[in-house]
Amino acid sequence: MLELGNTANVGSAMDNKMLLVAYFVIGGVVVSAITYLGSHSKSMLAAFIALLPCVSVITLCTIYFSSGTGAVVSYAKNMLILLPPWILYVVGVIYLLPRIGLAGSLVVSIGVYLVTALLIMRFTSNI
Repeated sequence: MLELGNTANVGSAMDNKMLLVAYFVIGGVVVSAITYLGSHSKSMLAAFIALLPCVSVITLCTIYFSSGTGAVVSYAKNMLILLPPWILYVVGVIYLLPRIGLAGSLVVSIGVYLVTALLIMRFTSNI
């Protein structure tokens, strides 16, 4: 026998799946645009778009609508706490790319990012 008692959860689950598809498509469009611009001698514009707070705005909004003000404030504070590892990552790519190539510079820089980010996460209390 088919039970139709709780159809609200079905609609909510479907809405969540549609949101995930929308996030995926938006992310793909942004990455494609940045790649196109960066590969056509428009690296400043590509960097500008990559660093626009669009992804942050979308993320902050979805966290807010899902969990409220406290979760958004905590997320934003932790973004700032994890900014130094990201800067090390970018500096590492800039320095290492001409010396060891793309793959090597990415592996080393991502490794530095992960180690420093994990250390920071380990030794900072959850804000």
